[in-house]
Amino acid sequence: MDAVLLRRNKKGPREVRAWFRERLSKPGIIIAPGAFDAFVALMIQQLGFEALYVSGAAFSSSLGLPDLGVFTLDELVRFTKYITDAVDIPVIVDTDTGFGETLNVVRTVREFESIGASAIQIEDQELPKKCGHLSGKHVVPADEMVKKIKAAVEARRDENFLIIARTDARGVYGLDEAIWRAQAYVEAGADIIFPEALESKEEFARFAREVKAPLLANMTEFGKTPYITAKEFEEMGYKIVIFPVTTFRVAMKAVRDALIELKEKGTQKDLLSRMITRQEQYEVIHYWDYENWDKDLNERVSKEFASKLRIREEK
Repeated sequence: MDAVLLRRNKKGPREVRAWFRERLSKPGIIIAPGAFDAFVALMIQQLGFEALYVSGAAFSSSLGLPDLGVFTLDELVRFTKYITDAVDIPVIVDTDTGFGETLNVVRTVREFESIGASAIQIEDQELPKKCGHLSGKHVVPADEMVKKIKAAVEARRDENFLIIARTDARGVYGLDEAIWRAQAYVEAGADIIFPEALESKEEFARFAREVKAPLLANMTEFGKTPYITAKEFEEMGYKIVIFPVTTFRVAMKAVRDALIELKEKGTQKDLLSRMITRQEQYEVIHYWDYENWDKDLNERVSKEFASKLRIREEK
């Protein structure tokens, strides 16, 4: 029971990472929803998803900041640790451009590996970076990204800590450039390739044919990519599909609707059917496990000290 109280996972990070690498070699696509806090991460795990994604866009929004690479490494590490402490499924972390140049990428790898993440994603945009589905972004020269990938691979202590290389070149120079860069990133040692903002199923299919590596697809909303199902991505050869901001957007729409109703009616009574119950909330966070552990500990300590007091009195 102490493992529950201290939020230590049943599996260690190395075991989770080894499982994740092996899983990538097996049939079937991994659906990784975005978790914008540890409670959502717990729900993702409890509902049976195999992995989750920490989105830089969702995290920056939760700080009240634009997705322009303005939060710090320490802020993202601290936030992600709440999630890695809560779950024991693989956690994929969006680290934008790696928080700087080659030497900064080394620190980024070490920090996220140390808190139990299973993979980090590094993109080839220039700073200030943008959402990959917005126009006006710029990418660094390919050799600069290759250096970052090589630095990341050499910096990791666990070979199963996965390095995901994202290329944003499709929206800047076209699909041919994105494919060429992806092939170079594979050669540099990237474990997974993430083509950002492709604009059709045909583009995704061609990318999968020409890039020989495990591939990750981004199924974000309101972007340049049409809505494609996980099954369709799987049939094209993709191994992971992320839904990075889906939970955040759905939740924030519900919050805004609730706030409007509170302002208009001055009561939450008509919102109850749209809420998870207290019982459901406590089940997600293992509330009663904590409470029962505390009760059991008190009983054990009381018995132990009662016995010691009797021995003392007898003396």
